[in-house]
Amino acid sequence: MRFCVFLLLAASAYAGSANLLTVKTESGLVSGAGTDVRVYKGIPYAAAPVGPLRWQPPEPPAAWSGVREATEFGPICPQTGALGMKLPKMSEDCLTLNIWTPARRPGDRLPVLVSIHGGGFVGGWSSLDVYEGEPLARQGVVFVSMNYRLGVLGFLSHPALAGESPHHTSGNYGLMDQVAALRWVERNVGAFGGDPKRVTIMGESAGGSSVCYLLVSPLAKGLFQRAISQSAQGIYLPMTPAARAQEDGARLGDDIAALRALSVDDLLKKLPHSASGLPAGAQFQPTVDGWVLPDDPAALFEQGRVNRVSVIAGTDSDDGAAVMLFTTNPVRTVAGYREYLGAHFHDSVERVFALYPANSDAESRQVARLLASDTNFLFGTRSVLLAMAHASRAYWYEFTRMDPVSLKFKTFGPVHGAEMGYVFGDLSKSLYAGTPLLPGKVEGFDDTDRALSKAMSGAWIAFAKTGNPNGPGLPRWPAVDPRAPRLLQYGDEIRTVDAMRAEQMEFLKEYYAKQRAAAKK
Repeated sequence: MRFCVFLLLAASAYAGSANLLTVKTESGLVSGAGTDVRVYKGIPYAAAPVGPLRWQPPEPPAAWSGVREATEFGPICPQTGALGMKLPKMSEDCLTLNIWTPARRPGDRLPVLVSIHGGGFVGGWSSLDVYEGEPLARQGVVFVSMNYRLGVLGFLSHPALAGESPHHTSGNYGLMDQVAALRWVERNVGAFGGDPKRVTIMGESAGGSSVCYLLVSPLAKGLFQRAISQSAQGIYLPMTPAARAQEDGARLGDDIAALRALSVDDLLKKLPHSASGLPAGAQFQPTVDGWVLPDDPAALFEQGRVNRVSVIAGTDSDDGAAVMLFTTNPVRTVAGYREYLGAHFHDSVERVFALYPANSDAESRQVARLLASDTNFLFGTRSVLLAMAHASRAYWYEFTRMDPVSLKFKTFGPVHGAEMGYVFGDLSKSLYAGTPLLPGKVEGFDDTDRALSKAMSGAWIAFAKTGNPNGPGLPRWPAVDPRAPRLLQYGDEIRTVDAMRAEQMEFLKEYYAKQRAAAKK
């Protein structure tokens, strides 16, 4: 009987055994594993970006004959690592995706969740334990995760590359990979029981930033219908203009052919080390290239030049802990806090100090983290939500629950990424697992945590299904009203509250608008 159920999944699907299912993609047959939820790992969605394809837009994957066993994750994209994490096998041939599907019948058209991993655009990978898709798939969605090019291989801007391009641009190859993966999903996810017209993109940290960039990229138009951005970093901060990014890239060398001929190891060795403690190559980031990103994202959001889809976006209340971790001169005293303000706000130090006052050394450390959270995460998220609320429905959250990881780190609030296990429905998983910061198993969750995870995961699934995170058994979540924005707070209690720190947000809006204008000159 089970064989017959598998056989009926789709006209293009074939059964292999009780635990394997073979599906036809545009490039060839793939076999996965599993029963209630079937998993397909390491499926190429683009050609290997090697040799002459290094620093080129992604090309379609090569076709294969026979059945490709999709039972192991593909290699991760080359990176230098951070936080002491042990890196899996790396290769430039890394443009693969993974699928978890609970589909059962022919014609199943389940909503699709496409996950974009974080890592500052310089690290991370889709097969990290915290991105395990089975708990979400069990709630009735097809879950997809992807790798994309990182660091110098994903975001090098260079005059010679711009000269090769029909669009006269360079950089943003990692974002192009994400678009290519979404195009693959559009063409192939139906064979896995997914609905290509009900695709939700979701991501945290750099993944959340990617979601915001795809919201304003013409290349991504029509490829997704909903978007979830968790703790996006740097949105609405000034971006590096294309010309300056190309000047920076040219410091690696003028001869692109020679750079393409280098092995990955030799290329990574050429990268200058970061004084901030970030991985080498962290300076290679998304840029305003005029094609993938036709203008500064802040300008595109403010002008309403967006892909009009429903949005969820939010932050963790101590996201700034991640920023301060890589600060070369961490704030320990009030005097140090003033130095920090001078380095970041120049002639506005007194204004910022009045908005974020510190009257003791202990308070200075906490306020510095709050300021880092606001400037790097909350300000951009709030701005995106207010802009998107004019175009579609937008829903705002803040995660305030002190989870066991944040308690272990002795932070002032939940750290960057603290919500991930709650959203993915597995509290034992953490972004920090396997690092010296958290070498052991994550433990210490209670009934409040389990209820919170059920509520968050349920809201994300409801949103993927309907474009609305409200539903039976879920907390009421009002859409953002730009005139009086409110948000849902996921903490010890789940409650709706008014938007926080309005005066501080207005200052940051004015300050960074001036910074962006100056960057264009």
